[in-house]
Amino acid sequence: MSLSIKSLVKSIISGEKLDVTTARELLHYPDGEELFAGADTLRRHFCGNRFHLCSIINARSGECSEDCIFCAQSVHHCTEIEKYDLIAPGKALDMAINNDEHGVRRLSLVTSGRTVSISMLARLQELYELMGEKTSLLFCASMGLLDKSKAHDLKKMGVSRYHCNLEACQEFFPQVCTTHSWEQKVNTLEVARSAGMEVCSGGIIGMGESSEQRLALAFELRELGVRSIPINVLTPIPATPLGHLNALETEEVLRVIACFRFINPAAVIRLAGGRQLLVDEQYRCFSSGANGAIVGDYLTTVGSKIADDLKALTAMGYTF
Repeated sequence: MSLSIKSLVKSIISGEKLDVTTARELLHYPDGEELFAGADTLRRHFCGNRFHLCSIINARSGECSEDCIFCAQSVHHCTEIEKYDLIAPGKALDMAINNDEHGVRRLSLVTSGRTVSISMLARLQELYELMGEKTSLLFCASMGLLDKSKAHDLKKMGVSRYHCNLEACQEFFPQVCTTHSWEQKVNTLEVARSAGMEVCSGGIIGMGESSEQRLALAFELRELGVRSIPINVLTPIPATPLGHLNALETEEVLRVIACFRFINPAAVIRLAGGRQLLVDEQYRCFSSGANGAIVGDYLTTVGSKIADDLKALTAMGYTF
């Protein structure tokens, strides 16, 4: 019997979980528009029409010891990026206020490096306190690997969600990074959760992984109970090991997003870095299963203007 999108949607709404075999069939379903519509039906049922906006501030840039093959901030790659130890407080505050005024709900401070030092945490606390006094934002952090002490410190600072991307599935991860492991990332998520923070974790597609490995990542995130899943589309950056790759086609991105929704029906699936490569086609992602996005600029690449996003998403029927 051939796969029926309508029947599959109905079964997931009734509480059944998608299995690996069906997911593989779903990824290659011949009628893409029917697949996308099915994912959008699941999004509306489980999440409604609320769109989840978040933004990031590149609080510490460059000089990262890790060798992640996609990243412009690694000392292993000779890229031309701005490097600084800590963003100026005034600049961070201006960015936070701008996000708050545009209705962005969450903002994350992101620091380059394997982990954040104790001395840096103290300086970051001052930034969180400054932004907390002037905005109504909820705060996140993305600061590499954590131990229990650092996780509890962040929680005390008012950080309610911790972000640590798996980047890729367990099988493919050794080809992405050799200086830390997939297991260490999973441990960081568990440590953050045990400290009382929510967790956010996703990955990057287009790094040379197979379609099955993309699905494997979606299932791993489901097993970990992650409810905020950013999907990044690789931006090939010159002088990195992946700089020679071609960016993914829109259709391929949409299929991945739709399958992530079928596998993680109640999660917030966020389109993150790389969406600018899709230009106006990026908004098709939000009728194909995605219901969140990182707005503004990213770490070392330029993103979409918040006002443009709000206008387009409102026209699609989303609320904020």
